Amino acid sequence: MTSKAKIPAKTVSVDVAIVGAGFGGLCMAIKLREAGNEDFVILEKAAQVGGAWYFNRYPGAACDVQSHLYSFSFAAKADWTKRYAPRDEIENYILDTVEQYQLRPFIQFNQEVNEAHFDETTGRWTVRTAAGMTIDCRHFVLASGPLHVPNVPNIKGLKRFKGKVMHSAEWDHGYDLVGKKVVSIGTGGSAIQYCPEIAPKVKKLSVFQRSAAWVIPRDERGYWGIQRRLFKRFPTLRKLHRARLYWGNESRVAPASSPKAARLLGALCKQFIRLQVKDKRLAKALTPDYTFGCKRVLISNKWFPMFNRDNVELVTAGIREVKANSVVTEDGVEHDADCIILGTGFVVDPRIYMKDFPLTGLPGHDLNKDWAESAEAHYGITVSGYPNLYMLVGPNTGLGHNSILFMIECQVRYALQCMALLREEGADYLDVKPKAQQAFNANVQRRLQGTTWTSGCTSWYQQDDGKNFALWPGSTLRYWLETRNVQSTDYEFVCANADAEAEAEVEVEA
Repeated sequence: MTSKAKIPAKTVSVDVAIVGAGFGGLCMAIKLREAGNEDFVILEKAAQVGGAWYFNRYPGAACDVQSHLYSFSFAAKADWTKRYAPRDEIENYILDTVEQYQLRPFIQFNQEVNEAHFDETTGRWTVRTAAGMTIDCRHFVLASGPLHVPNVPNIKGLKRFKGKVMHSAEWDHGYDLVGKKVVSIGTGGSAIQYCPEIAPKVKKLSVFQRSAAWVIPRDERGYWGIQRRLFKRFPTLRKLHRARLYWGNESRVAPASSPKAARLLGALCKQFIRLQVKDKRLAKALTPDYTFGCKRVLISNKWFPMFNRDNVELVTAGIREVKANSVVTEDGVEHDADCIILGTGFVVDPRIYMKDFPLTGLPGHDLNKDWAESAEAHYGITVSGYPNLYMLVGPNTGLGHNSILFMIECQVRYALQCMALLREEGADYLDVKPKAQQAFNANVQRRLQGTTWTSGCTSWYQQDDGKNFALWPGSTLRYWLETRNVQSTDYEFVCANADAEAEAEVEVEA
């Protein structure tokens, strides 16, 4: 296909439009080029590539998946410095990958998508950005990720706070925290990383906890120079190391499917907390009251010891309001603050899962309405009523035990197979059959029953009625087996031009 990498015009036509220049979007772009298709564009709302690793720049930001797994299988990095890479090293890997595969000419920066609509008469999508660009495309790939809209809680009086307020995904490194009284709201994946880093600097750190998190030890070891040299000199050694990590992570599916195993791990984790936290009452407050694994399990060696510091306090009372210079809890205690940090994660409302803009498909299909009660897709990739639309890390494909990049590679391969099938059929668009999608989702929900994720806790994996719309309920190996070949019988292939010509013939005869 003719390359359309450089796109100076405001209105352009391409074969594939990709939203997001994070791991998902870059993987799709690389595999498109390998397949001989350079007729695509990546629309990125930021000024640089990286996705979550561009926006999340808070102190201590790092990955909770091992470095040699949190990288593309086809773009190896032999010289990871640590078992779990820090943010800067991951960002550099992404930048290096972009240069290695020469993707930068295909990326349009500062182009935040604000609407997308499918036209059944042409079999094409019209995608528009806030900056005024319009893209006409055959295939539309949503690689924006499910966690991309910062969740700012609606706390009474927050807007009248006179100090500094910032979300962990919008960290202001120009603000000096030294000597400040800081209130941190939330105890999720970002808070357990930045709180221990800022605790030694601030005058006082008040950690507001709604529910305790299960936190396990982190392997902080680095890779020796000789190990990195061996991985580079003998790629087979690196591949064996990666395979060991993969299968070790796969074994963690067992606690999720076995409540008995989860209870055992929970008991061990409780002992870990007691050993880490000197104050017994504080240790009890930091111990979750739900099954191990029901919510995301976090990893840190610094979280619990941080609470032994004299300048750190745990606050478990709910927030009543925010005043000009303080946060008042439901028990009437006023916590003075110069800065409020929102470690409150991202919006995971089913209606904006993967996107936060109007998106319409075939007549009568509006994703905001179709997903009003539950976000559903076929293998988390295609959605009935939205032809030629492909999602990466869509509904029920998130993980709690292994690398999401493995899932992304499976999904990209599946999407490319769909595109190839469309060409083979000589059709303009394909649409997953409602029955196929319904059967898949019914099976997913059935497999989730009896797991720790449905053991009674409330997490971001769930919608209001308790349905889990985020996680894949089993091993990544099973997902690979089920998605390695597209079942063409699951799809309808439509020739839009043929339909239009048939309608025209009928009108002429009339």
